[in-house]
Amino acid sequence: MNFYRQQHKQYCGIDLHARALYVCILDQRGTKLVHKNLPTTPEAFLRILAPYRDDLVVGVECRFTGYWLADLCAKEGSAFVLGHALSMKAIQGGKAKNDKIAAHKIAVLLRGGMLPQASVYPAERRATRDLLRRRCHLGQKRAELLAHIQNTTSQYHLPAMGKKLADKANREGGEEHFPDPSVRKTIAVEVSLMEHYDKVLGAVELSITRTAKAHAMQTFSRLQSVPGIGKILALVIL
Repeated sequence: MNFYRQQHKQYCGIDLHARALYVCILDQRGTKLVHKNLPTTPEAFLRILAPYRDDLVVGVECRFTGYWLADLCAKEGSAFVLGHALSMKAIQGGKAKNDKIAAHKIAVLLRGGMLPQASVYPAERRATRDLLRRRCHLGQKRAELLAHIQNTTSQYHLPAMGKKLADKANREGGEEHFPDPSVRKTIAVEVSLMEHYDKVLGAVELSITRTAKAHAMQTFSRLQSVPGIGKILALVIL
């Protein structure tokens, strides 16, 4: 952060949401040059920054809504710093919190060289990363179904099924383990959902793997050569 403090004369702190963009620009002495709310459009943002563009660094808290702002600054050649959200929360503190105060605090942290940085993820890989995150979400939902089947066995004090239900072959006829018709129907529905999740997860993983290989084939292969690192963990690390 010392680089930004030494090389720039204006510091732009931004509190950004999906429909709100509050801007605070400070000079080297900490004087407020701009402190106002703007529409969340590139045109409005570039217009307010125009008088300060030659010697300005922009700082914003790391949120998924800030991708377009990072890309815009890169396109325009403006210095951009992405603030690490959790670290910033620990540093800022304070009882009062709103967009206006947050924008000013970000600018102050940026000016003082105290803004904790996060990495700006490459634009060409963000969609693949988001798809991988959805894959993790789908995997969790599938695991919840599996856990509920096992918990239902304990709930009705039945003997263990003795099968690894994660394997499709072991799930066939599993509902017959439960004598009550309503419980059997519940288990049949959950088994059907698990089979659907298996198909969806397989298609998603195939798509992610193909894209990952196109991005970094050698790195992806090397990761999987490490004992204990399979395809999914290699994708997460990559």
